[in-house]
Amino acid sequence: MGAGGKTSRRRAVPWVVLALWIGVLAVASPFAAKLADVQRDRVTDYLPANADSTRVAELQSRLPGGESTELVLVYHRDGGLTRADRETAERQVGRIAGEHELTATPQGVPSRDGTTLMYPVISNEPGDDEDKRSAFVDDVRETARSTDGLTVEVGGPGAVTRDAKKVYDSLDGPLLYTTVAVVAVLLILIYRSPVLWLIPLVVAGIADYLSMGVAYGLNQAFGTAISGASTGIMTILVFGAGTDYALLLVSRYREELRRIERPYDAMKAALRGCGPAVIASSGTVAAGLLCLLAADLNSNRGMGPLGTVGVLCALIAMLTLLPAILVLLGRRVFWPLVPAFGSTPKERRSLFAAMGGSAGRRPVTVLVSGAVALGALALGTLNLPGDLKQEDSFVDRPESVSALLTLADAYPERSSQPITVMTPADRADATVQAATATEGVESARIGRTAEGWTEVSVTASAPPQSAAETRTIEALRDTLDGSYVGGPSAQQIDLEKTNARDQRVVVPLVLLSVLLILIALLRSLVAPLMLVAAVVAVWAASLGIGGLVFGPLFGFEGTDPGLGLLSFVFLVALGVDYGIFLMHRMREESLGGAEPAAAALTALRTTGGVIASAGLVLAATFAVLMNMGLVSLVQLGFVIAVGVLLDTFLVRTYLVTSASVALGRTVWWPGRMAKAPQPAPVVREPERV
Repeated sequence: MGAGGKTSRRRAVPWVVLALWIGVLAVASPFAAKLADVQRDRVTDYLPANADSTRVAELQSRLPGGESTELVLVYHRDGGLTRADRETAERQVGRIAGEHELTATPQGVPSRDGTTLMYPVISNEPGDDEDKRSAFVDDVRETARSTDGLTVEVGGPGAVTRDAKKVYDSLDGPLLYTTVAVVAVLLILIYRSPVLWLIPLVVAGIADYLSMGVAYGLNQAFGTAISGASTGIMTILVFGAGTDYALLLVSRYREELRRIERPYDAMKAALRGCGPAVIASSGTVAAGLLCLLAADLNSNRGMGPLGTVGVLCALIAMLTLLPAILVLLGRRVFWPLVPAFGSTPKERRSLFAAMGGSAGRRPVTVLVSGAVALGALALGTLNLPGDLKQEDSFVDRPESVSALLTLADAYPERSSQPITVMTPADRADATVQAATATEGVESARIGRTAEGWTEVSVTASAPPQSAAETRTIEALRDTLDGSYVGGPSAQQIDLEKTNARDQRVVVPLVLLSVLLILIALLRSLVAPLMLVAAVVAVWAASLGIGGLVFGPLFGFEGTDPGLGLLSFVFLVALGVDYGIFLMHRMREESLGGAEPAAAALTALRTTGGVIASAGLVLAATFAVLMNMGLVSLVQLGFVIAVGVLLDTFLVRTYLVTSASVALGRTVWWPGRMAKAPQPAPVVREPERV
């Protein structure tokens, strides 16, 4: 092809890519707009797939009126309720009963000390419609209002679900805006350009919109669960991982522009140089997240496909749309720091060159010191608070939790939260008798019946989520053969057991899948094992730091049962990214003839700044979760953000580099690069006679 043909192709390809993206977005747009319609944050969406409590919730939804909305109206006055207080309570409860279809007329239960009066309110009116359930709770709260020193609170499982839904609803808007703002500020600081920072941000936004359309398609085609938490994580991954890929590509593109004249050819060289590392990086994240499909917990299993969609959409956008835009804008997009053809960057003593120098001089000392530091931090896991209880799951105490605590103080002799048993209809009477005879049960009564199943409401004598109530639930499950025992407290028990089970199953799968991808990319066994060991150490240290601050600094009373598994999946999958960037460049330098130590230090010097920038962006995006209202999200965001920073500024810069220097060519064993290059044979000229 002649020079004219090549020039035409250079001009045409970016425009073709833009046209294709416009077409893709036109197709995806109607589906992306519908994602909110299929988002569900029901109890069953966050429960184990095969647990008793999940089965109870599913059977309840098939009863007349669907799943019940259970509330508790709590009337309280510190000095004791007055006659006027009781009249106010009866008037408000009567109005609620007159305006809504309740399963029974609410009866007041006074506390022994006379300070509190509670009315259980149960309705099937909203059925399984989430919006109607939320509206019902809001309407009850509007009617049951505090007055003249009388405190009125609406609690119960339905109120807790409503308060949690408010938090998940806040993930759609504020989480996106905050993430975009944080990434924008960091990109401006990194690029120091009035234009360049905006391009990766816009491309990431387009990738996020595309991921929403793909997520909706998965839901319609395969029934993939869409929850507030999973869509929030998907958005964070698009902006966090996508910006990381953009940083690596732009850095390599800037480097190539100094030695290649035409932007199109420079971008081709940049894609050839860093493309394999970016693809492998996204592959490890996707593989790790897809391992969550083996989880039994519905919320974890749904998070896997959506997280994978986010990462892959970010990858495709950053390797196609971003290069096209950069090529069309040319060198001027880097203004005022334009990389001129034939120029060389200013020589300056970089921080990473200094770090590499110290790691290169005493690699074993640096490696041992870093390993000891990570081990010491990991000991903090011994200080992690116990499993998170329902009343401790919100950062700011909502009304439902305040009502729960008031009930616990006023009614220490009984539970204010029913245990729900679903039993075959022909055994309902026998189930009530067996339940009543169980130790720790105060009462049991028959509720609705449909499709061969009867609902039995059991009241325990112990407070909700206490050790005594847990024993009662376990005793009911042992006693009531053929029945399912559920309810809020039983759900917490099942969550803890299932998270432990999922961790035993998913963790080995994540390690194996990531290890296989690294072996295929690096064509070595030692280097992949080194990288995997490093990210596991980072995960343990990050959890340890969480143990040191969750209770003393944040005031958290418990640890989310799923924190260990989710933080492991994200930190291992995302943390290996930076190892890939570093080791891939090290391998490239080694193939170019550099000695092992020189290759390691050159790789750190050339990629250290990019890795640091990417680490800061990724840590900041996950730190956005710390602004949400659920303790589980705050803990997850903190551990991942801390882990990414540890991985970026300690493990990659010091430990991996020092280990690579200490191991020398052994780091590439058993590949051919592990062998020392053989000297070229000496060709002797024949002696002249």
